[in-house]
Amino acid sequence: MLYDLFAYLDKILDFPGAGVFKYISFRSGMALVFAFFISTTIGKVIISKLQRMQIGETVRNLGLEGQISKKGTPTMGGIIIIVAILIPVLLFARINNIYIIIMLITTVWLGALGFADDYIKVFKKDKKGLHGKFKIVAQTGLGLIVGMTLYLSPEAVISENMEIVNSQNVVKEVRIHPLETKSTKTTIPFIKNNNFDYAWLASWAGDFKEEMTWLFFVLIVIFIVTAVSNGANLTDGLDGLAAGSSAIIGIALGILAYMSSHIRFAAFLNIMFLPGSEELVIFAAAFIGATVGFLWYNAYPAQVFMGDTGSLTLGGIIAVFAIVIRKELMIPILCGIFLVESLSVLLQVTYFKITKKKNGEGHRIFKMTPLHHHFQKSGSAGIKALIQKPLNVIPESKLVLRFWLIGIILAVITIVTLKIR
Repeated sequence: MLYDLFAYLDKILDFPGAGVFKYISFRSGMALVFAFFISTTIGKVIISKLQRMQIGETVRNLGLEGQISKKGTPTMGGIIIIVAILIPVLLFARINNIYIIIMLITTVWLGALGFADDYIKVFKKDKKGLHGKFKIVAQTGLGLIVGMTLYLSPEAVISENMEIVNSQNVVKEVRIHPLETKSTKTTIPFIKNNNFDYAWLASWAGDFKEEMTWLFFVLIVIFIVTAVSNGANLTDGLDGLAAGSSAIIGIALGILAYMSSHIRFAAFLNIMFLPGSEELVIFAAAFIGATVGFLWYNAYPAQVFMGDTGSLTLGGIIAVFAIVIRKELMIPILCGIFLVESLSVLLQVTYFKITKKKNGEGHRIFKMTPLHHHFQKSGSAGIKALIQKPLNVIPESKLVLRFWLIGIILAVITIVTLKIR
């Protein structure tokens, strides 16, 4: 909104200083500051409102350190993050940009889904929340919208990176193709020619190759959105863990979006150039500001929990953001925390079912899942599990900090992989 206003003031009225809104650096910086300010300012108001409405966390006694003390802590705090993202983006981004439109839809869509889940848990007193099939349908619907929009929109185009090799087949330089095209190509790490085309999956389809390619692409988008949003949801189990991890991922995605939107940096990193994706830097800045601002109240000991309203939204935003900048195949590295948390649950459930069917008694791999709870259980607690270490309980604040450090390392590795071929 402000972009169009100041563009008018600059071009028509030659208003002093109005031209600063042309710069992504200025608008993204303002978005980050505004998001942080909004998150910390309205956070206190919303927390007080939630306390008056007695919207508190219901806690089951799982024998975890400090768990009972969390009982009654206000939940549904993800509303703070959503508002703190939407307002700065609407103010500072070009809202007619196709990528911004996709991200706004994602934020509102998954925010509404998470809110419905929390509403049922809190007000209907149903601990199961929204039925799993409704969540899957909603996440599938969002994946379908994102995939079809990228397929149909004439604005969602790329300029491909081209490797110029010498007589020894060594890459001499990388150039960006001058033509903008519709494409199903994406960046894949560790590979010399680091573009993967989903058309390869439909090479058998003959005359229907293009249609089958986009079908595969849409299905993959649906899978990624569902997997990452659920991964973030599972990670939200310790004070500040999901919010802090998401902020770190947001920084990496913001850097990748900026690099992809700058033709020289794109050539330097040997990645495709994405016209119009510079507006995503503003969204990433708002995302970072909102999540860091939320940590003001969510860091240990938490004054508010984000609930599914926040965790599903954060995971979905990260997934869709990575997809639109064509970096979705780097998610296993960048979102390694989410991945490991999800895998720990999957492995635990699978192993328990197999051993129960085989021996009549189910066995565990971890003392408790998701993985962060494994470190909160003592090795002397009498739990039969393949992995007993660490024997001593790790304090929650230290555990969260260690997960953040791992997240930072994974974010650095994600960016570095673009130069490792």
